[in-house]
Amino acid sequence: MSVRQIIRAYDRWRQDGAALVLATVYETQGSTYSKAGHRILIAANGDYQGLVSGGCLEGDLAERASKVLANGEPATVTYDMRDGADELWGLGVGCNGLIRVFLQPLSADTGYEPFESIVAALSAHGRSNVAIVVTSHDDALPAGATLIWDGDVRSAWRLDATGVSRLRVGRERVAATRESSFESLDGAADVLYSTLRPLPRILVLGAGLDAVPLVAMAAELGWLVSVVDHRLAYLEQGDFRAAERRELIEPAALATTFDLSTFDAIVVMSHHLATDRTYLRQLADTPASYLGVLGPAARRNRLLDELGDGAEALRSRLKGPVGIDIGADSPESIALSVLAEIQATLALD
Repeated sequence: MSVRQIIRAYDRWRQDGAALVLATVYETQGSTYSKAGHRILIAANGDYQGLVSGGCLEGDLAERASKVLANGEPATVTYDMRDGADELWGLGVGCNGLIRVFLQPLSADTGYEPFESIVAALSAHGRSNVAIVVTSHDDALPAGATLIWDGDVRSAWRLDATGVSRLRVGRERVAATRESSFESLDGAADVLYSTLRPLPRILVLGAGLDAVPLVAMAAELGWLVSVVDHRLAYLEQGDFRAAERRELIEPAALATTFDLSTFDAIVVMSHHLATDRTYLRQLADTPASYLGVLGPAARRNRLLDELGDGAEALRSRLKGPVGIDIGADSPESIALSVLAEIQATLALD
């Protein structure tokens, strides 16, 4: 279940005024399905979105969530499945790992904080970081207090200036390493520091039939997809309902229609040399982590040669052919190979 699916479920439940519980993995050891910083959302009726395991722990988490909602206090739970301990749970998972989860209540009375601010950060452009106080003996750092920042503080829920200052060292560390960590602050509080990766934004330039599975699969991954073409028939004949945006625009107007700096990946696939060349000329200075053009290497090189001076900013980063070599021979398998390459690229960013 993707982050986007969790956000969609949250929007539905929030509109109904439902009481919810945010479950956040804050520490793991050994082999586990999810790692620190992973989160799921649990409704009062036991429904949930997201997975912290392969589905074997969520039922127990839902029961524990009901107790959290009943007393209004956050709680922690540990699942130790090492050395056959999972047999004691009656799960037989065989993961041989330990996972600790923090449960905190969310309600309309508090504006569903801190999850409301987490969703805002995940929906924005650019990476941010989050610190969540899991356990505490310090009044300045109450359990559940949450700080979100991206250089500047974006949100400080249940934290005053003193609490924000206390979290400074860990903030600097996670911002530098981009790695989650669970740390003790002089024995007064235990804090999870992690990054918030925004929903990937993908721009598909060309609405041919081979773009249909690419857009559909990307949306299924929970990515925000925009598809562009200057040919109305292409946009109408393809099923692009999964796209966030579908735009009929002339190639030369791309940069004036979209803020190209907001996309994490861009795939050029109009199957028309002049159109692709027009697109690439506008993409030379975009910061997208992934930039590719459909077709063989000879076609990529021809496009770059025809761009002249404008090609220098693209030559070292423009992928072509696109995709991981998996023997793809159909629009669906090509889409799979391209999305796998994009996923691998974004994971390293």
